Amino acid sequence: MARYNGPVCRLCRRDGLKLFLKGSRCDTPKCAIERRDVPPGMNNARRGKLTDYGVQLREKQKLKHYFGVLERQFRGYFQRATRTKGNTGNTLLSLLERRLDNVVHRLGFGQSRAQARQLIAHGHITVNGKFVNIPSYSLRVGDVIRVKNRPKSLQLVQANMSQRRGSVPDYVSYIDGGIPEGHFMRLPDEHDFSLPVQTQLIVELC
Repeated sequence: MARYNGPVCRLCRRDGLKLFLKGSRCDTPKCAIERRDVPPGMNNARRGKLTDYGVQLREKQKLKHYFGVLERQFRGYFQRATRTKGNTGNTLLSLLERRLDNVVHRLGFGQSRAQARQLIAHGHITVNGKFVNIPSYSLRVGDVIRVKNRPKSLQLVQANMSQRRGSVPDYVSYIDGGIPEGHFMRLPDEHDFSLPVQTQLIVELC
């Protein structure tokens, strides 16, 4: 039996669900799910029925993996969502969508959220003209996300944008005036979230 050496996480392989953690590679035949759509391990043919807790936990893990947040970070976002008026699940999604690394990826500056985090940490992105190296930075309406005006930064982002697939979400607008930039137009809502996740199960779990 072939060993699992694919580029996606065990969660993706187990559930047969693409989280697009590897950017454009997930859209090609090289994706591990396309090559071998079975869970990893020697006993991958045997799947036990998930309990209610297992189903709830799987939904939470999908959301964490999709945005690349750790358990402690996720708990913080959930606590903020519970203190906000309105639907807790939708508020949680909105808070995660407002992360700077997510918006940088959504604009196409990074092929994946992991690459977007690297661009931010290495100083290639500015917010409102100021240097920001915190991937979890929460954007506000009216913020301007711009690529730093230096050859290395522009070269990296333009190479990524040449391989961009899909459209920019409605809550941001992309402007190409020589230096790529995006404007954060409004707060995201549940219609802007593309991953099929049942937030009610996450609320019940947490």
